[in-house]
Amino acid sequence: MTLVASNFLGGAKSRLLPASIPFRYFGAAAIFHLIFWVALFLGAEDLPRYGGGQGPLLAAIHSLTLGVLAMTAMGAAFQLLPVATKAPLRAVWPTRLASWLMIPGVALLVLGMGTAHHEAQALGAAAAVLGLAIFAVLVADNLRRTSGMVLVTGNAWGAVAALVAVLGLGFALIVDQEHGLFEHHGRVAATHMILAVYGFMGLLAMGFSYILVPMFALSPAPDVGLGRTSLAFCVGGVAVAASGALAGSTPLGALGGALGFVGIVLHLRLMTEVMAKRMRKQLGPSFVLVRLGWAFLPLSALLGIAAASDLVPRAATFFGAAALMGWLLTFVMGILQRIVPFLASMHAAKTGRAPPLVSALTPEAPLKVHFWCHVGALASIGLGLVLDEVLILRLGAAVGAAGAVAFLAFFVMVMARLKAQGGGAKP
Repeated sequence: MTLVASNFLGGAKSRLLPASIPFRYFGAAAIFHLIFWVALFLGAEDLPRYGGGQGPLLAAIHSLTLGVLAMTAMGAAFQLLPVATKAPLRAVWPTRLASWLMIPGVALLVLGMGTAHHEAQALGAAAAVLGLAIFAVLVADNLRRTSGMVLVTGNAWGAVAALVAVLGLGFALIVDQEHGLFEHHGRVAATHMILAVYGFMGLLAMGFSYILVPMFALSPAPDVGLGRTSLAFCVGGVAVAASGALAGSTPLGALGGALGFVGIVLHLRLMTEVMAKRMRKQLGPSFVLVRLGWAFLPLSALLGIAAASDLVPRAATFFGAAALMGWLLTFVMGILQRIVPFLASMHAAKTGRAPPLVSALTPEAPLKVHFWCHVGALASIGLGLVLDEVLILRLGAAVGAAGAVAFLAFFVMVMARLKAQGGGAKP
């Protein structure tokens, strides 16, 4: 057992939330994952040259960002941060309240975007913003009471700061549709995306990687000094790129992308070192997805620089696809395959008896289907964008939807096995 794994697991049982807390968020993420691919199928003809606007494609983007990525972040942070930092949440009820706001709020927001119904969007956005605000307050309170875990807490603080800006800009963008708040709606939307993708979700994903990758791979902790340097470049890159997008400045946008690229390279160097020193050699398809996500991460930054500099036709579309589907979705789905049965095993543990093996709670067949469908969907989406062919894009979305059904089946089966072990989720 490595130092990271032993530190993480030591006394973890006493800091576990009720099983229903993290799993309600992960279950919602699995459902929104399917909704994302279906909405992408419906909006495929707009994808090659999408520049904003109401309809299925906007609904697909927010099904992914809020429904899959943010929902996963909330479930993971509520459970894993208190365990990792050894600072339990002050109360459990706010995590439930956040879910009661966030899950139906995102559903209503996505429905409103897909049907161009402004009132539904505004109501859904208000609920989602409140849910995420609760999340930000709880995470900030946990981090404030934490000493050590520098890489995790540093990235998490950056993510919380970015989230505050994302929430304000996101709600303002919806109000702007009816009341014309902004002279340059597109600039504000681009700023919102940069802060959400690289600031909030990006920094959080990197921070959790410093815990989860060594723990699942049985590796030593990454180098703190290099991690701090990576964080500084990433935060600086996000701040400069967001400022450039808001001001419509090509030089600032490109500079921000370059700074972020350096931070990304340093982060991936740390992850490469962790993987090279791992004790667990066979990590399965889940880590193939994680590595594939890592491959898309620097590519997305380069495409972002190209988009900011107007160097490549339709670079903004390729950037969005690489960042959202290639990097974040692929990485998150790989990690979720590990987190869900791992937490189920911890919740199934009973006094005086060892917890069931994670492998005993992991149905392999649906994960294999999901893996090949996800890879096939990414390949089809990429080819469809290059060829500007809607039929190939729709095929990719259909294959992705099939993979999402398989992943949802995986989640349901893990929950059934957890219940059979006497550790079923209780409200």
